[in-house]
Amino acid sequence: MKDELKGGRRIDDWRPEDEAFWENGGKQVASRNLWISIPALLLAFAVWVIWSVIVVRMPEVGFGFDKAQLSWLLALPALSGATMRIFYAFMVPIFGGRRWTTISTASLLIPTVWLGFAIQNPDTPFITFAIIALLCGFGGANFSSSMSNISFFYPKSKQGMALGLNAGLGNLGVSVLQFVVPVVIGFSLFGALAGGGQVTQEGKTLYLQNAAFVWVIPIVIMTLLAWFGMNDLSGAKASFKEQSVIFGRQHNWIMCILYLATFGSFIGFSAAFPMVIKQSFPEVDPLKVAFLGPLVGALFRPVGGWLSDKLGGARVTLYNYIIMTAAVIAVMYFLKAGNFTGYFACFMVLFITTGIGNGSTFRMIPVIFRTMHEHLNSPDLINQARKEAAAVVGFAGGFAAYGGFVIPKMFGSGLGVNGTFIALIVFYVVCIALTWWYYSRKGAEYPC
Repeated sequence: MKDELKGGRRIDDWRPEDEAFWENGGKQVASRNLWISIPALLLAFAVWVIWSVIVVRMPEVGFGFDKAQLSWLLALPALSGATMRIFYAFMVPIFGGRRWTTISTASLLIPTVWLGFAIQNPDTPFITFAIIALLCGFGGANFSSSMSNISFFYPKSKQGMALGLNAGLGNLGVSVLQFVVPVVIGFSLFGALAGGGQVTQEGKTLYLQNAAFVWVIPIVIMTLLAWFGMNDLSGAKASFKEQSVIFGRQHNWIMCILYLATFGSFIGFSAAFPMVIKQSFPEVDPLKVAFLGPLVGALFRPVGGWLSDKLGGARVTLYNYIIMTAAVIAVMYFLKAGNFTGYFACFMVLFITTGIGNGSTFRMIPVIFRTMHEHLNSPDLINQARKEAAAVVGFAGGFAAYGGFVIPKMFGSGLGVNGTFIALIVFYVVCIALTWWYYSRKGAEYPC
């Protein structure tokens, strides 16, 4: 038994709901897989949002792309990442968690290495960068498979905290990239091995290739750790046909909507925050403060999972939506008053609630599907519920990732800043009603 629980092996007997099994080796195995998954996911998020920094610097070193082309380079990773998440949601039960984490982490080398070479030549055509931007969506897609995989390892009572840690610390890849890249592009990090620098119009030398190459060695390390340190669970095996039953489950679609309000808001606000600050308060340098939003959102995601393990996911989610709605109203008030301090503080509250809501909604999913299969008197209830819940976790993650494209486009559309905030308030109120009716009210069919 002990040998079977080592890294790099398939585990045929996995019973996390069995307390004796959990305490006699199960917890250690789950923790090992989690703590390899987290940095792998962090790197994936860093690769996903790499264009947020690259695009700002490209015109300085001679790339003649117009604003529309640059905006597409920002948008394409979000579009491809969200779309690929839908497919990645089903990969772990087909390939196994260890195998798929290894494959998906190694795939990050394709856009990073290619970008590192392409960015050194200002004559590189736009279509090349567009393809690389699409491939950066691999990083965003990894979230769905990573969350699906970790959900199999933990008992229902501990999934909120585990998924919160995996997602929350993984989401820190956004802030880590925004801290690291501005530093490493300022000097020759790899010497002649990575090529020469690019001279700006002001005569400053930049090494934009470092923005990509700096992630190569960590990606290789995490690929090896995933292969040799993680496990495949044979009990998690399922074909796409078996998993596709979720498309007929009403609660899959409800949770997609609820998660769109939390993670979709988080990734959408993360992308749009600098632009919104610049539009609303032109005297403020957004790059000095905007990174704090995704930072606090990511850090509070495990808190949402932890609170949900203690208080119940539906209760935390319900009150979280109420606070989100109030925070948007407060943001609008301070925007109208021209008070940046109040505006920024309320936006930080909004980011915090997106993080808490990310954790609490994911905590709801396994409980809902366990209850549903209990009502259906399903044979092999635990395994069926876990497989469906894992598929929903991944699929909802893919659905919500479109918020990274939609929300920035809303702010830049005819709706404007105020119109977008009003639309979000209406959406959050709808989510309050859905959460209360289906999961939180007294007598709800699926209390969680």
